[in-house]
Amino acid sequence: MTDQKDWESTEVIICGCGPTGALLSAYLGRAGVHNVVVEKEPTITTDPRGIALDDDGIRLLQGLGLYDSIYTKIGTSMGRFNFVSGTDCDMHRTPILAMDYNIIAGATGHVGYIGHKQPVLESHIRNCMPSSHCSLRCNATVVQLEEDEDWTYCTYRDATGEERGIRARFFVGADGKTGYTRKKYLEPRGVFMEKFHAAFYEETWVALNWRITVPTPQSHPNFPLWKRGYSPEQVYDLFFPPEFRFLCNPDRPAVSGRFGLPADRLWRFEYIIHKGEDGCVMASPEEMRRVVYPYITHRGSRYQLAEDVQFPEDCIEVLRCRPFTFSSRTCNVWAKDRVILCGDAAHVFPPFGGQGIVSGFRDAMSLSWRLAMLCRYHTNNKAHYHVLKAWYEERKQQLKLSLATTVANGVMVCETHPLKIFLRDWYIWFVQFIPSWRRQLQHGRRKATIFRYRHSNGMPFIPDLNGGLYLPQVYCRRIEDNEILFTDDAIYGSLNNASLFRLFVYARDSSEIPAIKHTLEGIENWSRGEFSATDIPFILEKGDIDPTSLSKGKNTFQVATADEFADSPLCSDRPRPSDYDPCLLGDKVQGKYIIVRMDRVIFASCANEDELRRAVHTMLGYLHGDDPAEH
Repeated sequence: MTDQKDWESTEVIICGCGPTGALLSAYLGRAGVHNVVVEKEPTITTDPRGIALDDDGIRLLQGLGLYDSIYTKIGTSMGRFNFVSGTDCDMHRTPILAMDYNIIAGATGHVGYIGHKQPVLESHIRNCMPSSHCSLRCNATVVQLEEDEDWTYCTYRDATGEERGIRARFFVGADGKTGYTRKKYLEPRGVFMEKFHAAFYEETWVALNWRITVPTPQSHPNFPLWKRGYSPEQVYDLFFPPEFRFLCNPDRPAVSGRFGLPADRLWRFEYIIHKGEDGCVMASPEEMRRVVYPYITHRGSRYQLAEDVQFPEDCIEVLRCRPFTFSSRTCNVWAKDRVILCGDAAHVFPPFGGQGIVSGFRDAMSLSWRLAMLCRYHTNNKAHYHVLKAWYEERKQQLKLSLATTVANGVMVCETHPLKIFLRDWYIWFVQFIPSWRRQLQHGRRKATIFRYRHSNGMPFIPDLNGGLYLPQVYCRRIEDNEILFTDDAIYGSLNNASLFRLFVYARDSSEIPAIKHTLEGIENWSRGEFSATDIPFILEKGDIDPTSLSKGKNTFQVATADEFADSPLCSDRPRPSDYDPCLLGDKVQGKYIIVRMDRVIFASCANEDELRRAVHTMLGYLHGDDPAEH
């Protein structure tokens, strides 16, 4: 080992600055953890790879202060996901099922999905990495990794070819499924990718990205639809319809849709490679045209024309067309000693549910506060083994659900057996006559599946106090100035508070406040300074507000209606909320005093002072180095 005095020191090293690594760095920085990110590429990769981000991902961007950029610079709501059956390559065919992700049916207050341009997404996240605590080293290639009981030692080669050494208490590999951390360092130590047997999938697909230029009567005077009265924008919508489509074509299943901002005019098309076909051959320009162009060629009879109509080929710029092997796999362990895996380095997803990037986000967010705890409180013990093991065992529960849903979508899209296709289409048609089932299908089952972790040793929540439940987010109105906010912004604020847990009060009406304030007296002392009575947000569900019962300041809020949110600046550039339940937060937290983790998971929901004191005692034991396996 090189003499330690020659090594630069930090608290966490992150290998890879894709979406997962950047988000982890940003949240670590906000928690006061110094970190260095080493990224082998000189700049952000311009290829738009992932294109979909679900409402959990939007929520975590919101937590970084990026909400104002989500719908104006990063992406736009993807609207409905249309499952289209048949073999006629018609994207306008009536779908057998349409899941509407414009509606606010989930637990976050956000639309179900945005279609984003990944390089723009990454750029905005990097801008949230505070320079006071985060250092990004681009053009830096890891060449060696070592560790002892207290430190990890990383040697990397910079842009000049010089080798530099840096040590940290923890090393996080967010460098993808073929990156250095897992392939070169951890696999020889017994860490490997394994099939997710409950929801296994593995196929090769071609993924292509197009940038579209809209033809005009001036640029393409002979295009036949001008004579039929169509405008350039109408032509664009006809050939590249605005909503996402899962093309359940038994001859060759495919997925297609727009992504990025409307002005970007980007389009994704993915199609499966059959057994016996060569992926590189099927991604060639000739084979790509054979597979894809029938979808952008319309029968002339549709427009009362003798000849078929194809979208002009010179208006299509191919940004990418290459084969990828998609599979559902996860590593047997995600952390070994002081080296940790995140995102694609720890698990990989098929392309049917937009879960690749957001799963990495969830990893990063749930890991960030744990690393902050280990760096802040556990400097002289070996608690990291239990903390990290509980982290990835907890995450694997949610991963299992995401993979199962994703693979189920894939099975529906990729079915080729005629009888099974008939039964699938008949079943979907039939259940939509039952209103409650139709509603669940159209909502993508979001409201019915607010996730809850199952407790086992070391997991930081109290199961008998409603711990482990994913915290719902609704809209609220600040009493002092009537500003409309998300409840996360009321609870977590700027994330600059030193505490790694938050405590908030949920009251049905203001008559409960005097007794609640009495309970919270002196909490600074018995929480060892983790909570302050003057900083605890009060969220009131309903009823008239009694001004005499409220404290001065900006910490008292009332649940807001959908109309109040729709009329606020927060609803600019995004769909107005529909099917929004303002009582969702109160119904789910089931208590007055709610302690929540930084990853939006309830630690404990307490009905009275005795339960609150018990929960705070348990929380402090976890924070300050008691054996987490005992909690």
